This record gives sequence, structure tokens and C-alpha cells, in this order.
Amino acid sequence: MTATAPLLNLAVTAAVVGAVMLTAFAFGVRLGRHSVVDVAWGLGFVGAALSTAVLATASGAGDPARTWLLAALTTVWGVRLAAHIGLRARGKGEDPRYERFLARAPGNPHLYALRVVYLLQGSLVVLISLPLQVAAYTAGPLGWLALLGVLVWLAGFLFESVGDAQLARFRADPAHRGRIMDRGLWAWTRHPNYFGDALVWWGLFLVASGSWWVLLTLPAPLVMTYLLTRGSGQRLLDEHMKGRPGWAEYARRTSAFLPRPPRRADG
Repeated sequence: MTATAPLLNLAVTAAVVGAVMLTAFAFGVRLGRHSVVDVAWGLGFVGAALSTAVLATASGAGDPARTWLLAALTTVWGVRLAAHIGLRARGKGEDPRYERFLARAPGNPHLYALRVVYLLQGSLVVLISLPLQVAAYTAGPLGWLALLGVLVWLAGFLFESVGDAQLARFRADPAHRGRIMDRGLWAWTRHPNYFGDALVWWGLFLVASGSWWVLLTLPAPLVMTYLLTRGSGQRLLDEHMKGRPGWAEYARRTSAFLPRPPRRADG
């Protein structure tokens, strides 16, 4: 196999993801709420996975079973995440994190958001989806590593989905207004959704790892894990939550990321 097909796939993936992000930007300007990019994040990966599956299958490259399995797992994850974030934000204003960020924009805040929010996140989607793209053109038949990857993906998907559902039910009760969610999975980690997200992408990497070429894309799940822990995920949300009643005690007894039993009050 020549390098032409994978390079073409990369170009098409970038174009598809770019179209998703530009569409989200148009909605963001119209709504006056650039947090819509969070919905586009999951959909960008769906576009990358499906376009890769179609192109690789048409070229006769790789193993179609692995390619479409990766596309299916990514689509299920991305659509659920986009729907959850979209429903959560419905009827609300701009996310305070984006509000503070865009308040510092030099010049037009919309163009600033286009450059440093939409295009940056689109570039990250293309980078993080590289294991899916490379596997579609190089990996052989599915084996035990792919099975392990599916199990890791499933654990992450369930952790993320259950954590989001628990938080949604907690917030829906007016009696909990202003209180810290510290029940269910949220008693074991302050960010079960981010931890589940990380597992999902390590699971996809394992499913994709049917050739040595895919190992060269190891930075992809590492970047995703970094974003969830030190980038725009855990770190920023913890900063936003500081100062809320009960936060200091909750943070003291609850793991920041990796799940573990909560510390005792006297521990």
C-alpha cells in the first residue's frame, strides 16, 4: 500500500472536521454562545471515524471489521456526548469558563473564538483520531487486544454515562441547588465523566492496535488524557468550583481523577 490513501484520508478527515467546527461557529455567533463547540467536539470525532471507514473500505485497505468497529464505537460515544451536552445547555447562556476566556479577547471576540477555540479543537480532533485513521489502512484481523480494547471502552462509556446521568438527576432536584454532588460515582472521583472519557480513548487505541504503525500514534490517547486532567478538563473545572460551599471538604476526601473509595472524615 502506498502512502497516498492514508494521506488522502487525513486530508478528507481534516476537511470534514473543519466543516463540523465551522458549522458550530456559525451557530455560536447566531446564539451568542460559543460553548456550542462542546457539542461539536463529539460530532467531530464521529465525522472523522465515519469518513475514515468509508474511504478505507472503498480503497480495500486494512480489515473492514476493525475499521467499522472503531467507527461504531466512536459514533456511539460521540453522539451520546453531543446529545448530553446539547440537552444540558439548552435554554442557558454562555458557559462561565468561555465567558471569562473570551472577555480577554484582543479585538473581535468571535474571530478570536474561531481561531483559539474552534480551529484549535478541530486540530485536536484530527490528531486524537489518528489511531483510527492509521488502523484503517494498516491493521490486520481482530484479536485478543481488540477484545480487551472493547472491554476498556465499555467500562469508560458506562462510567461516563452513569456519572453524567447521576449528576443530571442531582441537579434536577431544587433541594440540591448550590450543593456539591458527592454521591454515586462522584463520591469516588470528582470527575467520573472525564475518567470515563479517558478510558474510552485508551480502549479505542487498543482496538486500533493491530499493527506496529498504530503504536506511532500513542501520543493521541496521551494528549486526550492530558486535556482531561491538566488541560481544559479537570483543572479548569476545579478552579471554577473553588470557593463553593462544601468544595474544600469534598476535594479533600475525593480523588481528583482515578476512582478510589472516599477518605474518611478523620483520615
